[in-house]
Amino acid sequence: MDKLVTPDPGLMFWTIVTFLALVALLKRFAWGPLLSAIEEREVHLKAQAAAAKEARDEAERIKNEVAAALAESRAGRQEVLDRAAKDGEALLAKFRTAAEDETRKLREKTAAELGREKDRLVGELRREVADLSVLAAEKLLRRSVDPGVEKAVLDDFFKDISKGGRRQ
Repeated sequence: MDKLVTPDPGLMFWTIVTFLALVALLKRFAWGPLLSAIEEREVHLKAQAAAAKEARDEAERIKNEVAAALAESRAGRQEVLDRAAKDGEALLAKFRTAAEDETRKLREKTAAELGREKDRLVGELRREVADLSVLAAEKLLRRSVDPGVEKAVLDDFFKDISKGGRRQ
């Protein structure tokens, strides 16, 4: 056991030489490629980080553009809806006015037709009354009336009736 703890100068020398040779070999053949691989990996990671940042910025820009387009679309949609509502109200008012005009014209036309029909019926009634009056007068007088006299009497009778007066 003492032999393991006691320093041996020869063993120490060869251990140091072996260690230095190993360091030289590692430096010559392993550390250079290892360090270059690490540097290459670091450059690659930095490039990926830059690409990721660029992609994130691009995504943010696209997101902002989409939000702006969406807001513009909503504003356009609202404008179209407002315009459609105004057009609908205008169209409703136009149809309402047209319907009221049509109703007024129909009412006036109906009133005119009723007036004409009333005048026609009044005329027929007057003729009937006149005929009946003539018949009654003929029966009372028991004689025939000359058609020329009858026409003159009837014309006079109608004039009096149209003036609103009474025949005497």
